[in-house]
Amino acid sequence: MNFDDIVKQAKHYEKDIIKFLRDMVRIPSESSEEGEVIDRIKREMETVGFDTIRIDKMGNIHGTIGNGKTLIAMDAHIDTVGVGEMKNWNFDPYEGFEDDTYVGGRGTSDQEGGMAAMVYAGKIIKDLGLEDDYTLLITGTVQEEDCDGLCWQYIVEEEGVRPEFVVITEPTSLNIYRGQRGRMEIKVSTSGISCHGSAPERGDNAIFKMGPILRELEDLNHTLKDDPFLGKGTLTVSEIYSQSPSRCAVADGCALSIDRRLTDGETHEMALDEIRNLPSVKAANAEVSMYRYEKPSYTGLVYPTDLYFPYWVLPEDHIATKTLATSYEKLFNVTPKIDKWTFSTNAVSIMGRYDIPCIGFGPGHEVEAHAPNEKTEKHHLWKAAALYAAIPGMYLRQKQGGEQ
Repeated sequence: MNFDDIVKQAKHYEKDIIKFLRDMVRIPSESSEEGEVIDRIKREMETVGFDTIRIDKMGNIHGTIGNGKTLIAMDAHIDTVGVGEMKNWNFDPYEGFEDDTYVGGRGTSDQEGGMAAMVYAGKIIKDLGLEDDYTLLITGTVQEEDCDGLCWQYIVEEEGVRPEFVVITEPTSLNIYRGQRGRMEIKVSTSGISCHGSAPERGDNAIFKMGPILRELEDLNHTLKDDPFLGKGTLTVSEIYSQSPSRCAVADGCALSIDRRLTDGETHEMALDEIRNLPSVKAANAEVSMYRYEKPSYTGLVYPTDLYFPYWVLPEDHIATKTLATSYEKLFNVTPKIDKWTFSTNAVSIMGRYDIPCIGFGPGHEVEAHAPNEKTEKHHLWKAAALYAAIPGMYLRQKQGGEQ
């Protein structure tokens, strides 16, 4: 495998990668509305010359290069968040922009840039004859922004796909990421009895019951488990709402939502029990539960799941970590930084639920995700394509005893 040739070919396709990325950005593709961008990806895979291309019943696109016995996958979610307050953007988020350094637009970092680079990695493999005894599966997956990992729950459970490892192409600033905290979405509910607001003593105010719970939740956040690699578990109250017969009545219902981040060693049962055991929760007889996701995909498929997303950590000496680190050094003549994500990715299912090894490498920066004026650097795109093209062959060499 000639690494200089891979770099040369990746640079050759830089303009094509950028054009493809900008085409995807121009197609709004929020969760459950990804159909048009999936069609655009399919056309690019056909142009590049993928060996097989198909779209599953959830709407995820699967493209393969090669037909060897070792299955390696690379994944990009191709849904985006919305654009938020337009006045915070300096340019049209869907038309985007391009200058000598950057490509801007919603999805350029999070994470259609990864999709564009993966597709052209397939082209590089074809051009340079890098096929070997492997099958490279490239997936463009849906609904991640709404429910990270749901797409891969479907792919593993319903499609029966279990790669030897998966490269997650979320933005890593061209570093190699080997883990992330998990997360879950928790609901706490209190009940009361309504009455006329002029005589509140006749009722039982569900909002007042929530007051002590809020204080104890804030205190609980400071005592959660810490981990030297993944960092500390956290919780924050993200929503609070109530119900009442009118604004002139005592509230008979109150609920809040908690964003709970789980570090190494924390489970969803542990997180729920920590809240259930708070004195204020017991005193209020509050109900603590997980939210559930039941939104249809753009194809109409409903695939329900609890909103629980486990943490995962790949060992630094794992063959997948070594494969990416060695490929990076051979291609770019520098040692990569190995780190972790702050946010959550589809690996919560792939590795968190199913123990399929995951490793991260992607163009763009985490700080750009969900932010106005989102952008990615052009050189990130061709460098990511080069690394993706090198990974499958390097993995086979690592399995055979390491790169000599």
